[in-house]
Amino acid sequence: MSTANTSSIARERRTVHPTVRQIGMADLMDAIAKGFADFNAMPTHFFYLAIIYPIVTFAVAGFYGELDLLPFIFPLLAGYTLLGPLAAIGTYELSRRREFGRFTSRTNAFLVFKSHSINAIVNLGVVLMIIYFAWLFAAQAIYVQHFGEAAPESYMGFVNQLFTTQQGTSMIIVGCGIGFLFAVVVLSFSVVSFPMLLDLDVGVLLAIKTSVKAVIANPVTMAVWGVIVAASLLLGSLPFFVGLCVVLPVIGHATWHLYRKVVES
Repeated sequence: MSTANTSSIARERRTVHPTVRQIGMADLMDAIAKGFADFNAMPTHFFYLAIIYPIVTFAVAGFYGELDLLPFIFPLLAGYTLLGPLAAIGTYELSRRREFGRFTSRTNAFLVFKSHSINAIVNLGVVLMIIYFAWLFAAQAIYVQHFGEAAPESYMGFVNQLFTTQQGTSMIIVGCGIGFLFAVVVLSFSVVSFPMLLDLDVGVLLAIKTSVKAVIANPVTMAVWGVIVAASLLLGSLPFFVGLCVVLPVIGHATWHLYRKVVES
């Protein structure tokens, strides 16, 4: 068979809708264990420190510098979890290379920019950015609905207003509910789509459809995975967000192995 025919067959195979498997808790725990193993073999916490701390510095500067930004500090930081699948793209590449036995160092994470699917990855990243800004817009609307346009008079005044008034309780409930919906949408869109774009020659729509199918086929397992991710990010944020430089790459590596278990490529 000629090289051209072989290439054509490979390309056709990549356009076929991948089969989505059903997995259980044991598979999920195994993916997490492999995520830790990848991180131990290829630690990338310094890279994540370089990403996390400029964001945190900006948030803290806004907290102390402008009372107008005070109500949006939590939505700003919490919203970055919506961008987590995009931020972890380098760890997917590291896990992929290690799986195939290729020489892997931490700097190989940047090889993702040479991926055959870089355009599709960028397009999907734009989708996540749109969702992120939609979340910030929703958070602002929720605050205005409950407290109006005026900025808080002081930090402690805002805290008291938030936790001791009916409007504050209502805002917390509504905000967490809306935030949960945003998180579910992002989980459904991205739980396997970014790794799939790295692994296969597919388009954004097929990657998203496969990701949604994976969530529908494994609702309980994916729900547990979402809770694990959210709880890990919360614990990693304490104290001073230091733990995120370990939590984020481990979650990224584990996501690659979760993709491998769910999608038959």
